[in-house]
Amino acid sequence: MVKKYEEIKQRLRGSVTPLITPFKANYEIDYEKQVELIEYQLDNGTHAISVTGTSGEPSSLTLEERVYVMENAKQAINGRVPFAPGTGSTNHDETMYLTKKAREIGADAAMVIVPYYNKPNQQALYKHFKTIADTVDIPIIVYNIPGRTAVNMEVETLARLREDCPNIIGVKESNKDFEHVNRVLLHCGRDFLLFSGIELLCYPMLAIGGAGSISATSNVEPKKVAEMHNAWAEGDIKRAQDLHFELMTLNDVLFKDTNPAPVKAALGMMGKIEPVLRLPMDVPNEALQKEIQQTLVDYGKLLQHT
Repeated sequence: MVKKYEEIKQRLRGSVTPLITPFKANYEIDYEKQVELIEYQLDNGTHAISVTGTSGEPSSLTLEERVYVMENAKQAINGRVPFAPGTGSTNHDETMYLTKKAREIGADAAMVIVPYYNKPNQQALYKHFKTIADTVDIPIIVYNIPGRTAVNMEVETLARLREDCPNIIGVKESNKDFEHVNRVLLHCGRDFLLFSGIELLCYPMLAIGGAGSISATSNVEPKKVAEMHNAWAEGDIKRAQDLHFELMTLNDVLFKDTNPAPVKAALGMMGKIEPVLRLPMDVPNEALQKEIQQTLVDYGKLLQHT
């Protein structure tokens, strides 16, 4: 079993796109568009796909919809790249259910978020994740995003989980504390998969031994995000640095409102989706939409005056 976990650790690297969930104008999930978005990602070199993470608006989906989104994505990807759907929620039993479903449909790993809103203490977090890991035989990526969850998975807790649960193979750190992420590799081991969930830290995390990034920006600009990781892997440090700074303006504008609102607005302008979010989320205001549009023009994603 440990060998199986090691195999996915070698494959699950680089640019992992946290795919948005496309909706129709009537707020139903557009499964055909989801397939088209997956093809767009794979055509542009994305190394792996995730769905129903933060960018996928999981809180706006029913449990059944989350399963359908996972199944549709798994079928569309068809083994071409690793697939690691988000299966966490505020509810322990729901998280167990979704993680089991990910295992049943043949996902390569499950990304499990630190429960949001509940604010569990560190021992409770340990019990939550250990119970899931002990019950479901699937590689698990812990998703630590304290800005959304109001609680941080402390390094000591993560290290305990890594020690006690062989299928907890890595972490997505959406944590702006770069000292924290350095200590993750120090205490969890440098073979522990560290993914950046903070766009401006995607390159710096590679420099300390990170495995890659799970960046919402790759929904819009998958090719350059993947190229940055390719350049790093090939030892072309200058090219990787150049792409890091080249992506910075796009990264900034896509996070001037709550993710994934700006990303969906951008994809709508590019003709990829209907720019629809389910309430209580909504598209950005008119001023930000104009800024997003101009940024897309500057990046060659749109023609001027489109």
